[in-house]
Amino acid sequence: MAVTNSSLGAAQVDGGYDARLRASPDWPVQAGDWRARLRKASRAQALRYALLGFGIFFGLWYLLTAVIVPPRFNYIPNPALLFGQWISEVPQYGISVFIPEYYGHIWVSVLRVYTAFAISVGVGAPLGILLGWSRFGRNTLFPVVEMLRPIPPLAWVPLAVLALPETEMAVIFVTLLASFFATVLNTYLGVRSIPETYFRAAACLGYRRVDVLRRVVIPGALPFIFTGLQIAMGVAWFSLVGGELIAGRSGLGYLILDGYTQLALPNIFIGMITLGVLGWASSALIRKVGELMMAWHVKGQGGGA
Repeated sequence: MAVTNSSLGAAQVDGGYDARLRASPDWPVQAGDWRARLRKASRAQALRYALLGFGIFFGLWYLLTAVIVPPRFNYIPNPALLFGQWISEVPQYGISVFIPEYYGHIWVSVLRVYTAFAISVGVGAPLGILLGWSRFGRNTLFPVVEMLRPIPPLAWVPLAVLALPETEMAVIFVTLLASFFATVLNTYLGVRSIPETYFRAAACLGYRRVDVLRRVVIPGALPFIFTGLQIAMGVAWFSLVGGELIAGRSGLGYLILDGYTQLALPNIFIGMITLGVLGWASSALIRKVGELMMAWHVKGQGGGA
């Protein structure tokens, strides 16, 4: 009987352990089981810390704008007022989630950013590969790139407005500048980081130059390229705001400027937070694509099974 009781106790302990293991965020879930994935995400430690960070941020914001208001902080709307205006069907300043104009500004900004980003990647990544792989290209073009790279995008606005036929093209040009140089530089560093032994091994295997490019250079530079793409997407968003503030007549940057000129302060914060959310979502999308394309790299670093 004693053995039986001990066995029952062990089974209960094992059953409790298995239940806790299945309930942990590390337990794999079946594909398509969205409820299990949602429960798993809600138990993730990173999510809890993120919610804590947002709670601290908005708590301090409310404290400094509604409870203890330092000098000049009375111009800043508190979070309750801001989000109340954001979800109002009849907003005091004309912008909320129920107003089509709000989504018009979002669509215009997204279109501009993704157009500029596509151009910067389509031109910047090949240029970065050329600079990193070709000594002639590096000696000829890299000094020019390094001279132009520190120039702020806003410094190009007058030239873009005068030289380009349409305002829309000027805004897209200003938007792509910073992302272009971020893409070029990170791609260049990615190619330069490939060990020389890889090229020697390719030569021993009889690879043609195009094979070296396809099977050594591009895969080897991909981790740096996708890091550069995340940086490029981020700088594209704040370059966009600069272009829209000066040359735009629509978009989130124009919404922020219009809120300033009309003293519609909630609209300024709505535009800023919307930009932050869109920028975060864009970078997350690039990270996801990078993880799918570089599964070998993630596994090599111990990041995948």
